[in-house]
Amino acid sequence: QVQLVQSGGGLVQAGGSLRLACVPSRRIFSINAMGWYRQAPAKQRELVATLTSGGSTNYADSVKGRFTISRDNAKNTVYLQMNNLKPDDTAVYYCAASLVSGRYDYWGQGTQVTVSS
Repeated sequence: QVQLVQSGGGLVQAGGSLRLACVPSRRIFSINAMGWYRQAPAKQRELVATLTSGGSTNYADSVKGRFTISRDNAKNTVYLQMNNLKPDDTAVYYCAASLVSGRYDYWGQGTQVTVSS
């Protein structure tokens, strides 16, 4: 079991930046993978970025080159740095943890990101 506590998010103008943070209740190195997902109104939840315990990253095509997932082992925190934000990035963003490969079973509380045009 793992609990995830998120912070960050808010309202920003298009072209701006935000950083989301996620702190798991267990050490990051003991978690198979961490990820960020988002869900816009009337849309399904979609993958944004993932980071494995080995350091491999994966990004949705829509955010490649703009978003960066990273971790700080000393702070036991995973980040999502979002640059050059667009109105289409507006969504509730969720941190997720995978203890078993291919399954994200644990979720943060979600945080709203709103990008104005």
